[in-house]
Amino acid sequence: MSTSPLSEIPGTALTEGEFAERVERFGATRRGARAARLIAVAQLARWGVPPESDAGQAAALIVAELAANAATHGRVPGRDFEVRLALSPGLLRIDVSDTRAERMPSAPRSPRQPAPLADGGRGLVLVDALATSWTVLARPPGKTVRAELALPPAGSSQLSAGPQAVGGGTAAASAECGSTSVR
Repeated sequence: MSTSPLSEIPGTALTEGEFAERVERFGATRRGARAARLIAVAQLARWGVPPESDAGQAAALIVAELAANAATHGRVPGRDFEVRLALSPGLLRIDVSDTRAERMPSAPRSPRQPAPLADGGRGLVLVDALATSWTVLARPPGKTVRAELALPPAGSSQLSAGPQAVGGGTAAASAECGSTSVR
């Protein structure tokens, strides 16, 4: 687990110029993708973004979709995928990196619309709808899909818990699902 000192203080409000970060690696499996979502939700809660808030639910769905894509389409046998969460005042950046460079997603703001009865193909459409912006970055080896989500100010009524909850993660989920720390 890699976190900044601010991330260890629940509900810490960041001031201009400060940021908090967490980086984790996960096995490129469905179980790893699930663990990525659970751990992201738990980390965001520690940073003061309630899982029940609109921002918490959007972030959980973005992490879930990008992690599922990394585990499904970006999988290289024996290689993990990485999730990086970076929180700064008013912005959450979600980076999901995998090692498969030849399978790049469609360009941002133009994700392919799936056929009406298709079983899949809606992940990037959802990311496009929820994220403030998203892009694909080449990196050796592989690629990073970056999504940014605008957050309301700390203590805002928009950040308070809403009526529906999203599942939360635990440290045990990290060990159970094969994640490893980076940094």
